[in-house]
Amino acid sequence: MTGEGGGIVPSALPLEHVHPGASFSALLEGRGIAPRWVVGEGTADLTLAEATTVLSMRYADGVVMAGDRRATAGNVIAHKRVKKVYPADRFSAVAISGTAGMALEMIRLFQTELEHYEKIEDMRLSLEGKANYLARMVRNNLALAFQGLVVIPLFCGYDETDRVGRLYTFDVVGGRYEEQDYATTGSGGAEARSFLKAKWVEGMAEDAVLELAVEALVAAAEEDAATGGVDLKRGILPTVVTVSDAGYVEIPDERIAEIAERVLEGRP
Repeated sequence: MTGEGGGIVPSALPLEHVHPGASFSALLEGRGIAPRWVVGEGTADLTLAEATTVLSMRYADGVVMAGDRRATAGNVIAHKRVKKVYPADRFSAVAISGTAGMALEMIRLFQTELEHYEKIEDMRLSLEGKANYLARMVRNNLALAFQGLVVIPLFCGYDETDRVGRLYTFDVVGGRYEEQDYATTGSGGAEARSFLKAKWVEGMAEDAVLELAVEALVAAAEEDAATGGVDLKRGILPTVVTVSDAGYVEIPDERIAEIAERVLEGRP
């Protein structure tokens, strides 16, 4: 059923027995219970919360991903502690930018897809396969993107076969692009990318790349009002994670606070 302002409605396909294949979405489609986003009339003028700046970089042991904590609604700060970086599975991470509510739903479905595939096939989907599937999800959102409900994720992971970190960017029509060194997206993405271009070097150690991630977000916040900076007094800190042969690891706030304090002291 659809609410007055739009929402998720089930498919009208008849129910039937379907073998649970490797795709969770296909299973829902076959049973006629796939979620559908429907935007009703009168929603064009809604001011929705949007997640802003996220970034990812390769380093010696894998990849790091980070995001600020601010979400904006027009010219208003809607939320100050939004989490934008999540595990996709044990060896990959995904970050959101764009319409926050829809982006979070996309991440939950993506996580479920990867878990379902692993249970059915008794193996993890390849990193390339995960990126391709996420691109398909972005492309399926194209009709809503034309109505202003844009979701553009950032994806990274540790390739268990080649034993290296990889990162991927996407465009609004579902294009998928593997980046070699670093990647950013969101309203402060251009500022963060310019900063990384000047500072990133091949084979950085974990301590160095964590500090660079925090400093890039601070630099973006100085130029982009929609990007949240570091607030040590209130404990508002970027979310920073690493993905390596040890899997997905979220860096504790205590360590990020120490890094952020050094970064702020060193800023001109």
